[in-house]
Amino acid sequence: MRRVTSLVGLTTLWLGAATGGATAQTSQELFQTRCTVCHTIGGGKLVGPDLQGVAERRSEDWIIRFVQHSQQLVQSGDPDAVALFEEFNGIPMPDQSLSEREIRGIIDYIVGGSSTAPAEPPPIEQATAEQILLGQALFQGKTRFANSGPTCNSCHDVINDAVIGGGVLARELTTVFSRLGGPGVRAILGSPPFPVMQRAYRDKPLTDDEVVALVGFLQQADAEQPLHQPRDYGMGLLGAGVVGTVLLLGLYSLMWRGRLRGSVNQSIYDRQITSI
Repeated sequence: MRRVTSLVGLTTLWLGAATGGATAQTSQELFQTRCTVCHTIGGGKLVGPDLQGVAERRSEDWIIRFVQHSQQLVQSGDPDAVALFEEFNGIPMPDQSLSEREIRGIIDYIVGGSSTAPAEPPPIEQATAEQILLGQALFQGKTRFANSGPTCNSCHDVINDAVIGGGVLARELTTVFSRLGGPGVRAILGSPPFPVMQRAYRDKPLTDDEVVALVGFLQQADAEQPLHQPRDYGMGLLGAGVVGTVLLLGLYSLMWRGRLRGSVNQSIYDRQITSI
C-alpha cells in the first residue's frame, strides 16, 4: 500500500512538473509572439513600456484588464491607463485575445524570465538614397510589395510633396519616426501588432528589404516635414472651381459675340414700315 502511494505521489509530481514546464514554455512563446514587437524585459522602452517590474507597479487584475481591453480602461478615466496612453504618444495597445490564465502565465514569465535586452544592440541598417526612393514608391503603390500586401497609403497619409495624398482610415505617419524611433517603426512593420494590419498582411509579410526601405522613407519624410506644406484639398478645390468658372464664362462670352442682337420680328416690321 505504501509502495502504491509512493508511485501515485511520484506520478503526481511528474505530471505537475511536466505541466508546469509546458505552461512556462507556452507563456514564453506567447510573450515572444504577442509582446516583443512593442515591449522588452529590461531592454528599455520600445513602442510600449519596458515590462521589467510590471508586476510590482500594477496589480494582476489591472494588467489583465489592460491587456484585454486597454482602450476601455483609458476611456473609463483610469489614471494609470490614461498616463500610459499619453506617455506613448496616444498609440493604443491593441486588445489581445488572451485568457486570464494565459496573461497570468505571461506575467509569471516576465517576473521569472531573464532580460530580453540584447548584450549589444544590433546595428540599425541605414537606408541608402536608392532604398529611400524604393520606400517612397512602395508607400504610394507605384511599386508593389513582393508578397502583394496592400499599399501603405490606402490607409495612411504622409505630408510630403513627392507622394500623392493617402487615406485617412489610420494614423497620419509624417512624424512616426520621431514618435517611435527606428526600432519601433521597424518592429511594427516587421510584425504588426495591430489587428487591422495583422489581417491585411496575413500571409503577405513585408520582406526585410521592404522594411528597411519604408523606414528610410519615413525617416526622411519626418526630417523634411518643415519643407513641405500640409495639403489643404478643400481650399484647392475651391480655388480650382473659381478659376474654372471664370474660364468657362470667358469662353462663353467669346462664343456669344456673334450672336443675333434684337428681335427678328422687329427687323421685319421696321422694313415694312420703311417701304410704305
